[in-house]
Amino acid sequence: MQSGRRRAKGSYNRPMDSSESRVGLVLFAHGARDPRWADPFLRLRRKVESARPGTPVRLAYLELMSPDLEGAVTELVGVGCRSVRVVPIFLGQGGHVRRDLPALVQAVASRHPGVGIALSDAIGDNDAVLDGIAAACVAALPA
Repeated sequence: MQSGRRRAKGSYNRPMDSSESRVGLVLFAHGARDPRWADPFLRLRRKVESARPGTPVRLAYLELMSPDLEGAVTELVGVGCRSVRVVPIFLGQGGHVRRDLPALVQAVASRHPGVGIALSDAIGDNDAVLDGIAAACVAALPA
């Protein structure tokens, strides 16, 4: 991480403790007008659910698609989650991740005071993700 770079992650309401409650996961993406745009996110959700059977996973979108973050968290609370981890499926830490998403998480947390909500770094900050993208780019080149 570059010095001086603001990160989005944080915890809201109370620290997450997976030993005390069921933890749900929100995969948070931008959204688009074309519903086909969501296809890779739906596949990602299925992969996460397959890797962590029993963990409730929901998609949420910043705009143009449903559900929004409030809707996804409400669904998770409805299935018994008292802790929620929000993972921004964004490659970088732009304005949506640094400013908009923390404000949304804080607003949602205020409407669910008994639920611990933690915000992770953008997925693009994960070197394994970048390694996978780099491998796919290299594979696109002629041998």
